[in-house]
Amino acid sequence: MKLSQYGYEFEREMLAQHPADNRDESRLMVIDRAKGTIEHRIFKDILDYFDEKDLFVFNDTKVFPARLYGNKEKTGAEIEIFLLRELNRELRLWDVLVDPARKIRIGNKLYFGDDDLLVAEVIDNTTSRGRTLRFLFDGSYEEFKQALFALGETPLPKWIREKVEPEDAERYQTIFAAHEGAVAAPTAGMHFSKHLLKRMEIKGVDRAFVTLHVGLGNFRTVDVEDLSKHKMDSEQFFVTDQAAEAVNTAKREGRKVVSIGTTVMRTLETAVSTGGMIKPMEGWTNKFIFAPYDFTVADAMVTNFHLPYSTQLMMVAAFGGYETVMNAYRVAREEKYRFGTYGDAMLIL
Repeated sequence: MKLSQYGYEFEREMLAQHPADNRDESRLMVIDRAKGTIEHRIFKDILDYFDEKDLFVFNDTKVFPARLYGNKEKTGAEIEIFLLRELNRELRLWDVLVDPARKIRIGNKLYFGDDDLLVAEVIDNTTSRGRTLRFLFDGSYEEFKQALFALGETPLPKWIREKVEPEDAERYQTIFAAHEGAVAAPTAGMHFSKHLLKRMEIKGVDRAFVTLHVGLGNFRTVDVEDLSKHKMDSEQFFVTDQAAEAVNTAKREGRKVVSIGTTVMRTLETAVSTGGMIKPMEGWTNKFIFAPYDFTVADAMVTNFHLPYSTQLMMVAAFGGYETVMNAYRVAREEKYRFGTYGDAMLIL
């Protein structure tokens, strides 16, 4: 498969700028691969397609307020930094992106908040935009994190809209988010409401949670035509004993395993053993899934409508079948489905 095969007719107006009024009332396109059919439903209808003991696997990562605005020493020039990951807890070292990057050099000090609540020093240049910052803070680690996150803003992608609004703090997050570390939300999970989870429980549909801390690599542009030459950024993941056992039990009993999103799919396919079972493990994955690919764990997946040429679209096309998925995207465009992070969902059976 080539990069050029993943383009489709796209206008910016197709992107949802705001979430649905209720999480579980987005639209849901249901694709049955065996029958070759497409249905149009509401997301809360999803349980109609599953039975008792089927297993939904969610990503319980939690988005933290990763975007900060500050000023450069001496000149006072306004700068924006995007926290990517904590490199060293004791030394307060963080890997960040800086904008505008060209003005920031090693040794520069950056100031954040009223009365310069936080000060950071640039200690390394890693890429054209990336930097390593050391925050200069005398208090405890808990006080430091409290100050850092108090100054931070919900890292809503700017291609959705420039201005972050109060609703984003809650809605750019799943309701089961538990483990802090993501700079982007696992969007498929955002369609699940408390009411829908309760209905799952009543019906006996099981659930398991894995953690993959979503990074900005998800949105990195693929710039090679030959997809085998594209390298994904590494992201940290965790598969607990309980999650592995839940997935393996469902597999042994012939129940459906449903991947809620592309991040879950990547985690499961990273943790799978040669026998098709999941191993408890933790580490970093840069797994890039595109056709042809032999999926070994999930029987179904839930996902949003992704941007042209994105790695998420490539994975979905590998799972659903290239022709089937690209045709579904044409239908979604005609039927005015909402695309992107806050958009509608697709269920592939």
